Amino acid sequence: QVQLVESGGGLVQAGGSLRLSCGASESIFSFYSMGWYRQAPGKQRDLVAMITLGDGIATYADSVKGRFTISRSGAQNAVNLRMDSLNPEDTAVYYCHARQPRGNYWGQGTQVTVSP
Repeated sequence: QVQLVESGGGLVQAGGSLRLSCGASESIFSFYSMGWYRQAPGKQRDLVAMITLGDGIATYADSVKGRFTISRSGAQNAVNLRMDSLNPEDTAVYYCHARQPRGNYWGQGTQVTVSP
């Protein structure tokens, strides 16, 4: 069973930065893609950013373009999300997601809270 473990969430003031990391129990290059979703209270879970592991192409939600950067690290066996210029609307639980032909996998989530 594939396991994804997120780290790096926390509390930050508006305008600040955080870095999330998602480690996997097997090589990240065994996945077709990995990404981050977020879910705020009372709202649906939405895609934030995704990267295809083979070619490194990244996709972002319009609301985070220019502020967030997703990257892959073979050395760390992790996918990272650098979040800059955070605002209170970014407050949510952030979930790591990985996709393989045999299935989709989710991490347990990490809370990101941005204070005004």
